[in-house]
Amino acid sequence: MGIADNTAALGDLSKSLVRSYEEIELPARLYVLGVLVPSFLIFVVTIVAAVVADVFLFVRLLIPVFGLLIFVAAVGYPRIALDSRRIEMENRFHLYVIHMTVLAMTNIDRMEVLRQLAKEEEYGELAAETQRVVDLVDVWHLSLGDACRRRAKEVPSESVSDLFERMAYTLGAGQGLGEFLHQEQEVLIEQYSTAYKQSLGNLDVLKDLYLSMIISMTFALVFAIVLPLLTGDNPTLTVSVVIILFVFVQIGFFFVIRAVVPDDPVWYLEDGLRTKTKRRLIGSTIVGVALSVFVVVAMTLIFFELVPGSSVIPVKSIPLLLYMPIATAPLLIPGAVFMYEERRAFDRDRAFPNFIRALGTSESAKQSTTSEVLATLRSQDFGPLTENINDLYRRLNMRLSTEKSWRYFTEDTNTFLIQKFSEMYLVGREMGGGPKRLGEVISKNMSEIINLREERRQQTTTLVGVVYGITVASAFAFFIGLELAVMLSSFDIDMGEQAGPALGSTLIHTDQYNVLVLRFLLVVALIFNALISSLLLRVADGGHFGNSYVHFTALLWLGAITGTITERLIDALISIDL
Repeated sequence: MGIADNTAALGDLSKSLVRSYEEIELPARLYVLGVLVPSFLIFVVTIVAAVVADVFLFVRLLIPVFGLLIFVAAVGYPRIALDSRRIEMENRFHLYVIHMTVLAMTNIDRMEVLRQLAKEEEYGELAAETQRVVDLVDVWHLSLGDACRRRAKEVPSESVSDLFERMAYTLGAGQGLGEFLHQEQEVLIEQYSTAYKQSLGNLDVLKDLYLSMIISMTFALVFAIVLPLLTGDNPTLTVSVVIILFVFVQIGFFFVIRAVVPDDPVWYLEDGLRTKTKRRLIGSTIVGVALSVFVVVAMTLIFFELVPGSSVIPVKSIPLLLYMPIATAPLLIPGAVFMYEERRAFDRDRAFPNFIRALGTSESAKQSTTSEVLATLRSQDFGPLTENINDLYRRLNMRLSTEKSWRYFTEDTNTFLIQKFSEMYLVGREMGGGPKRLGEVISKNMSEIINLREERRQQTTTLVGVVYGITVASAFAFFIGLELAVMLSSFDIDMGEQAGPALGSTLIHTDQYNVLVLRFLLVVALIFNALISSLLLRVADGGHFGNSYVHFTALLWLGAITGTITERLIDALISIDL
């Protein structure tokens, strides 16, 4: 039974790979001749280079591995490109359907709904697919049902295909698009919630896999430091190769997690108005980077005694491992500002569903303009959103155009969800949609997204603990291995007379050890670990990459302090033994 399942899975994989070659923009024949054949030749060249090269065995084994990776990447690229289209569709699918529902609740016909969606560049592949449906109707004169049914067979996303199939059947049966989408809201929300939670479950699995891989690479690096004492190989070369693999493993996990987690951005910082928040973010970043550069220059000048009074300042008494975290400490300034603004953005998102529902209900009940309704709503407490609501009321009351007033409102809030849902509400009202129904649909869907974001934050908190814990463990293992090698290299154990020529003259090879270079390489490993791990955490929680300043600096301090304590501890133990 297991063999049959494996055979079926292999057959499905082969079919999907063949289909991906058919759907790439470049003709399959040109892709094979222009990409696959050269990549295979590169793989053959790496095999030949590994055979003839006179280098360490581990390095010789790695050379054809890199060639194989290039060839495998070339073979799998069409499938990856097809999957990227599917992922892009599914990441924006919920917003796409909500937007379609809002437009369908207005007074425009169903083809105009699709034309409006096709103009939304933010939907990417979904907008392009919608345009294909529109072209089949407008250019090839197919019915909307037939066009949806035809495109349902071509799209790589099952969610989009299922939506098109059901639209084709329902529209063919005479049901209206608005009625169909309103009835499908519960199902679509449930589907999105299930897919979102499944992605979070995959993140939990990747977290355990990440922990295992980093521990394995840590042990490999310790062995690369210690084993040359016995083998006589160049430790600098072995450590460099393992650090490169260590970095590649982390970069690989970064891209894997980026592909797995839902694309649900928090921020909306498009080019446009220079709001107070943007000025604070830019200003704090400039201050943090400038102070960091100043600290680096100042410490360099003082260390080499290039300025008067340098000998009085105890820079040289600071452990070498702490130089880098001290230099990057000013980056905590922009990191703290980004973290504070992001927390306020989350709070605004939480308050917006209540605001938009109250706005829609009040507009429907009073049959009045938005500015008149806001005159009463602004007295209520909507948390951090209250200030933005007051600004929106003032702009509308000053007879500024409704579109510009809402644009200023979304720019000031700086959140992606408020920008999208405010735009949907505004367009829906301009096209004659009922404000109460619009507010209820938007509020319900946004509340569900916010609840899913809370689960994502909990998962990310666990990942933060794993990353910080593995940083401490890795730094401890790195430097205890280095100190062990330094300690053993201080002994000259001569076996010439006791062992005879068969075993060689020395048991421990210390000639090729350059401790300063090895310590520098370990610092490089800590820097890359802090950099990639901080970016990985930002990808996992969907926040702004400016928040990575905090994690980057904290991980550097954690690794440097752990390494310094390890070195001092080993030195103390050696001095006690002596």
